[in-house]
Amino acid sequence: MKHSAIRLLTTLLLLTAIGCSDGEQGYGLLDGGRIDFDQLHGRVVLINYWAEWCKPCREEIPELNEFQRRHSDRVQLLAVNFDGVTGEALKQQAAALGINFPVLLDDPRQHFNVKPSGVLPETLVIDADGNYRQVLLGPQTEEKLAALLKQLSIESTTEK
Repeated sequence: MKHSAIRLLTTLLLLTAIGCSDGEQGYGLLDGGRIDFDQLHGRVVLINYWAEWCKPCREEIPELNEFQRRHSDRVQLLAVNFDGVTGEALKQQAAALGINFPVLLDDPRQHFNVKPSGVLPETLVIDADGNYRQVLLGPQTEEKLAALLKQLSIESTTEK
């Protein structure tokens, strides 16, 4: 119940943040609505690629859920299915893995001009100014992501 409430709150916050869309901009979300990366400026965006068969992905998801919960004011985690699964199968797989952050229906790599690494799990890091920064390969922990967030904050402060 708690995870469902968190997922619902996150989705509602996203929908509020992106406002009314003309239906053409942004990326569709599994739970409905759309997200436009231009509307996420000011927040670090982490785009996590996962697959149902990927054991490290399964182990990483609870860490990602907790990191999103703790840092939702500064971070937006998004999920992308590596295998391109769609529809009901995507809903079932995301639920089975316990993903509590928005799942994108399409891969946004082209938006950031990033080629696939072929390694899972993989997480793209987009800074608070909307710039692609790096790819994190392998499973991430809450501790690693908190250190990354701190580093991005320091870099942002020194660049201004």
